[in-house]
Order: sequence, then structure tokens, then C-alpha cells
Amino acid sequence: VYVIIFPAFGIISQVVSTFSHRPVFGYIGMVYAMIGIAVFGFMVWAHHMFTVGLSADAAAFFSTTTIFIGVITGVKVFSWIATMWGGAIEFKTPMLFALGFIFMFVGGGITGIILSHGGIDKLLHDTYYVVSHFHYVMSLAALFGAFAGFYYWIGKMSGKQYNERLGQIHFWLTFISTNITFLPQHFLGLAGMPRRIPDYPDAFIPWNYISSIGSYMSFVSVMFFVFIVIHLFKWGKKAGDNPCEGDTLEWTVSSPPPFHTFEKPPVIK
Repeated sequence: VYVIIFPAFGIISQVVSTFSHRPVFGYIGMVYAMIGIAVFGFMVWAHHMFTVGLSADAAAFFSTTTIFIGVITGVKVFSWIATMWGGAIEFKTPMLFALGFIFMFVGGGITGIILSHGGIDKLLHDTYYVVSHFHYVMSLAALFGAFAGFYYWIGKMSGKQYNERLGQIHFWLTFISTNITFLPQHFLGLAGMPRRIPDYPDAFIPWNYISSIGSYMSFVSVMFFVFIVIHLFKWGKKAGDNPCEGDTLEWTVSSPPPFHTFEKPPVIK
């Protein structure tokens, strides 16, 4: 999970900074937070194994390291919020997906802190509560980070600009549908519905029905994204060299960049 979410961390930092028109708050702290997540990521693997008969000391160790990762990722979340605080925020499509990422990541992180406790995890292990937690952190947060990066850089990569209205419709359709899909699964897990089963008792039907509706809606959002990509390459307007007013190196060249990006190496200060 941590390997998959790392690229999204970098994307979100870039997007939030650009559309808040402020540098990333606490840059050094963000770097150390990434290092801390990488280190502790090797020390939490047994939080998937609380039910196998770990000793009390082992369970306490892996619970503690998992909670520490929650604290470290909190540094990044509060840094993004502090970056936006007082900034002139533009709510364009990449920024909307960045905000959606923060929402999903915080939601999945809170349930992760709950599951990090060995005693609670023994009750919720292999239930739909775990399914929902996992998807909020990895599937949804990483997906929203990828979409934020796509809309942020696609003009620079392709030379054509996406339609802003279509992009915002895609965000809201994706945000609403994915939450309708996975939020009810928390309640299913708390009610005791196990994962990986071919059928389930009738008592679980209502929340499964709502989750299924969200799943169909999310399929529609995927098809809508495919339409946006086709629309972009077929009817997209020519992208400017720096439509997002970014201040990083890629925005100093044309869209798309020429074969020889720089005639002479740029000076980085």
C-alpha cells in the first residue's frame, strides 16, 4: 500500500502548491515524513496477522509501529492543509481531485488507526470493514492522486487541453459513486459480514444494494473518463506552455516539450 501511495503523495504536493499559489508548507518535514513512512513500512507487516496467535509483545510492537505511520502521514496531511491556508485557491479539476485524495486518504487512515489495535482487529479481521479501509487508502486515494496528475500534466504531455467542465463532472461523478460504493461496507463489516464469500444472509442486503448502486455509478464514471480522453485528443484546444501557472521546470518549455527539451542545461537555484 505504501509503495502505491508514494507517487500520489508527490503529485498531491505539486498540485496543491500550484493551485494554492503557495510553496509547500514544511517542505523539510514532508521529506522526513516520506523517509519515516518508508522505514516504518518495513515494520508493520504483521498487522495483517493479529489473528494467527501473535504474542502480546509482538502484537503491541506491530500495533505501535502502525500507529506511528498514521502519525507520520498526518504530518503530510496537515502540511497540505497549511499550504492551502491563506492561499488563493483555484478549484480546477486537478485541485478537486487533490482535495478528493485528502478526503479519501484521511477517511482510510482513520479506519486504519482503528484496525491497528490488535484486540479490535481480531473482531474486524476479514470483514468488509477491512475491505472498505483498504480501498479508501489504496484504491480510491491512489486513484484520485493519479487523476489529479493526469489532469495536471496531460496538457503538457499531449499539447492539448482537457475540457474543464467535463473534468469537473468527472470528479463529482467519481467522488460520489466511489463513496456510495465503499462507505456502506464499513457498516457491513461492523455488522459481521465476512469478505470472500459467494453469498450472504438477507440481513446484509440493504447496504449491499446501496454499494452495488455505487459500483454501477463508478462504472459510468470510468466510461465518462474514456470519453474525456477521446474528446481531449480529437477536439481538445491547444494547450499553452503554462496554463496552470506552475513554477517547476517542466512549465518553462513548450507543450508538448520538443525532442531536445533544453538547448542548454537550465540553472537550478
